[in-house]
Amino acid sequence: MRIFLTGATGFIGSAIMPELQKAGHHVIGMTRSDAGARALEAVGVEVHRGVLEEPDSVRAGVEKADAVIHTAFDHDFSRFVENCQKDSRVIAAMGEALKGSNRPLLITSGTGIGNAHLGEPASEDVFNDEHPNPRIASERAGNALLDQGVNVSVMRLPQVHNTIKQGLVSPLIEIARAKGAVGYVGEGRNRFPAGHLLDVALLYRLAIERAEPGARYNAVAEEGIATREIAEALGRGLKLPVVSVAPEKAAEHFGWMAIFAGLDFPASSEKTRRILGWNPEGPGLIADLDAMDYGSLAA
Repeated sequence: MRIFLTGATGFIGSAIMPELQKAGHHVIGMTRSDAGARALEAVGVEVHRGVLEEPDSVRAGVEKADAVIHTAFDHDFSRFVENCQKDSRVIAAMGEALKGSNRPLLITSGTGIGNAHLGEPASEDVFNDEHPNPRIASERAGNALLDQGVNVSVMRLPQVHNTIKQGLVSPLIEIARAKGAVGYVGEGRNRFPAGHLLDVALLYRLAIERAEPGARYNAVAEEGIATREIAEALGRGLKLPVVSVAPEKAAEHFGWMAIFAGLDFPASSEKTRRILGWNPEGPGLIADLDAMDYGSLAA
């Protein structure tokens, strides 16, 4: 297939790209920069110039393709709500180009949207329309397209990691350096789900090839890792003390990350594994944190 991949030069997209190529697909990669275009051309990817702020530029890429994987997202969390709304507009624009066809669109969301109740493992069968996470805007946009006959499916991401980045754990490193200590909220029993980058890239390929309208997949290898365990791994790597932060002090310590730092949002991937035959094999989150070169990261 000719697959249009947004976010092709990003953390996740750059891993999906070779996975698609290895399976014989032709990749059309979206980038906004000259440097990104050169990087894509160097690995045999067809370049499409587009920016999230101009949905029509993204839609133009969709028109060239047999299938679409959407991973691009503005990760400026100081404008998180606004960026989630921007993502919903981009999804709507892509859907306009897909109407009247069965060409699949695989969009990206977070596992938390599948939490029926906080603290219970998120599942693929749940869409919690009242979930407080602003990222729900992406799935609402996808649902609207489904109602219009567009073939949309959803990849829900946990903390996607390797030894370079680890989802929401990466900003915790920056906060720890600024504060001089690695914090966790309360007793640190709340859990983050996780999946290794290469396992997640494989799952995107399996999902777009299946092209099942309305399907939701949880890219989860580890259902839930206690935030205290994560903090202790960061403490070892950063050589900083590990401290408990009282819930009422979370905003002061974590800043914008406070809305996530104390959440307990484990997630199951039982259905995803069964339907797609996905068996994650990559290292776990703590193993990647222990293997990371924190000195190089600081540089």
